[in-house]
Amino acid sequence: MSHGAQSNVQGIVVNGIVAALYIAVSAVIAPFGFSQIQFRVSEMFNHLVVFNKKYFFGIILGVFLTNLFFSPMKAYDLIFGVGQSLLALGITIVCARFIKGIWTRMIVNTVVFTFTMFLIALELHLAFGLPFLFTWLTTAVGEFAVMAVGMPIMYYINKSVRFDKIV
Repeated sequence: MSHGAQSNVQGIVVNGIVAALYIAVSAVIAPFGFSQIQFRVSEMFNHLVVFNKKYFFGIILGVFLTNLFFSPMKAYDLIFGVGQSLLALGITIVCARFIKGIWTRMIVNTVVFTFTMFLIALELHLAFGLPFLFTWLTTAVGEFAVMAVGMPIMYYINKSVRFDKIV
């Protein structure tokens, strides 16, 4: 097998592991990951894209399968939840081209994910009639908390794992 083919296989395997970890962590806290607060601990894996944009695929697959398997409102979550992740990860990947430091990238990523929770607030407004602005606030606070706590965790795991090198 050529180095390029081996690298592609390794990327697929690593992204599969990321998706599996996202699903497993989401399953543990499922009731809190689909509420008006959206305290989904697995969202800290979103920080992987600041180390290497190739993690995009594993994260999106993890979000898709988590919403497919565990969401009480599958159709909405497959559109809005996956859409929010696609949008936020895409913005972060583009911004990361212009930002050098990992900490700064993670801060930007946290802000982007927090802001784009308006899509989840819209979803909950459409599905349950929840007030949009208040729901945006509560989902954004939950997302911010998870992403902020996730920054040092992902940073220190990266010290030994080297996320930038394994995919």
